[in-house]
Amino acid sequence: MKKIILLAVSSIAVSFISAQRNVPPTYKEPTPIKKGFDINRMFVGGSLALGFSNYSFNIGGTPEVGYSLTNWLDAGLAINLNYTSMRADPFYNNNVRQRSFNYGGGPFVRVYPIPFLFLQGQLETNWIKYNFLNMNNNQSSSLTTNANSFLAGVGYTQRIVGQSSFYTAILIDLNTDIYSPYRDYNNQALPIFRAGFNFYLHEKRK
Repeated sequence: MKKIILLAVSSIAVSFISAQRNVPPTYKEPTPIKKGFDINRMFVGGSLALGFSNYSFNIGGTPEVGYSLTNWLDAGLAINLNYTSMRADPFYNNNVRQRSFNYGGGPFVRVYPIPFLFLQGQLETNWIKYNFLNMNNNQSSSLTTNANSFLAGVGYTQRIVGQSSFYTAILIDLNTDIYSPYRDYNNQALPIFRAGFNFYLHEKRK
């Protein structure tokens, strides 16, 4: 787990250093803010999510829609679909294999202290179906439940309001709900890696 987190942080740090040498000149002239709703500041997009540890694997998709409230603040709504698999191990989880599928969503906020770095916070409610297989006696069972999460982390992008962009991020679930799809059998937070695109909408030309 420590090696995974260290590798992710190192990768993002390298991206930040490269970005400092390649910041687009348009960042020097922020997009003017109009009064009222401006469709040019609305974006749609999404990302693929990946999380893993020594015993578990998670993959999912997260479509989103948002709005750039200022040149340093975005807010929006995201929905997600996730699949998680946890292998059986007699010392880690009493030799019980676990698989789950969940869907859910919630609001998010991204703050850009500098144009290529953002901090993200996201509230989520997920509905999850778990399937268990006890490898000791070959008995199976299932459980349907829901869980709340608070995802927080840091990401990298070359953001220009009004222009499409690619981003990467690493998040963790700060909530401690035992049924969270972002926590393992021992309720330890799993790192969540996301990579995706955002596309800004534009007014139709008359």
